[in-house]
Amino acid sequence: MSSPDDHNTAIIEEFRGNQGKVGGQFEGAPLLLLHSTGARTGEERVHPMMYRRVGDDYAVFASKAGAPVNPAWYHNLLAHPEATVEVGTDIIPVTAQVAGGDERARIWDAQKADYPGFADYEQQTTREIPVVVLHPVP
Repeated sequence: MSSPDDHNTAIIEEFRGNQGKVGGQFEGAPLLLLHSTGARTGEERVHPMMYRRVGDDYAVFASKAGAPVNPAWYHNLLAHPEATVEVGTDIIPVTAQVAGGDERARIWDAQKADYPGFADYEQQTTREIPVVVLHPVP
């Protein structure tokens, strides 16, 4: 059986080999590669994930497929909000900020409307799924 890391590695390789395009479960979906710094280790981590454009920013969702806990990358961004994303062939430095209140609701509701799987994730957990806005650094 393959591990989540093996699955992510395959997606990352396909993303980079096809100018940001992948097939399978992410085919046609907006996908980026998030480079974060490990909260405990200080090591770089790379995670493929869907995103939503919010003006010039990128919103990502700490859904972890509806698991009861937030994903590791979310904790990494809380500890080290400076990160980098790969979008297509572009590499963009960003600063992460957790969205709250009306901003979170607006972004989250739009994501669920466009990608109903996110509504399914919400139904599978009792936690509020964090929305993280990645602001490009000028």
